[in-house]
Amino acid sequence: MNRTARIERVTSETKVLVELDLDGTGRAEISTGVGFYDHMLHQIARHGGFDLTVRTVGDLEIDAHHTIEDTSIALGAALAEALGDKAGIRRYGSATIPMDEVLVRAAVDLSGRAYVVHDEPALAPYIGTVYPTSMTRHIWESFGQAARLTLHVEVLRAARPGGHPDAHHVVEAQFKAVSRALREAVSIDPRSAGAIPSTKGAL
Repeated sequence: MNRTARIERVTSETKVLVELDLDGTGRAEISTGVGFYDHMLHQIARHGGFDLTVRTVGDLEIDAHHTIEDTSIALGAALAEALGDKAGIRRYGSATIPMDEVLVRAAVDLSGRAYVVHDEPALAPYIGTVYPTSMTRHIWESFGQAARLTLHVEVLRAARPGGHPDAHHVVEAQFKAVSRALREAVSIDPRSAGAIPSTKGAL
């Protein structure tokens, strides 16, 4: 079974290439021009068990919004393409991930229906100088719409004693949790005999 995809997305604002192999080894080659986002996409590959190449050139002279948004859309489209008709997959996946003081829960349903629920505390406006923390919700929404999946991401705990949430930890734990949930959901269920995991017969 060849569960791979290659997506090229070109607009007046960005040029994005995504190559995805769902049955990889966690290898990643990422370049978006937004260092923290690159770091997060590496989490998708490593903890999802995917081989992932992302090359984005965007209008960073304006800000990081279009670059992050369009890359997220292309990644979601690549996941949808690589899954094909979804025959034999587990469909559902969930993970609860700790990262020091932060605890995040993610659940995914490769349902064919795009719906995203995202809950996180107020964070510092930027991680580093380029990544706006307001984009994290938009990443999941853009990715979920393009991948046609249901995704719930909840930050269950974030506060440090006597201090504000560490934005880096909060966002990174989300990416790790979603990656682990996806790893389970896309995996092949040996008990399914190749059936599509829906009473409707289609996802």
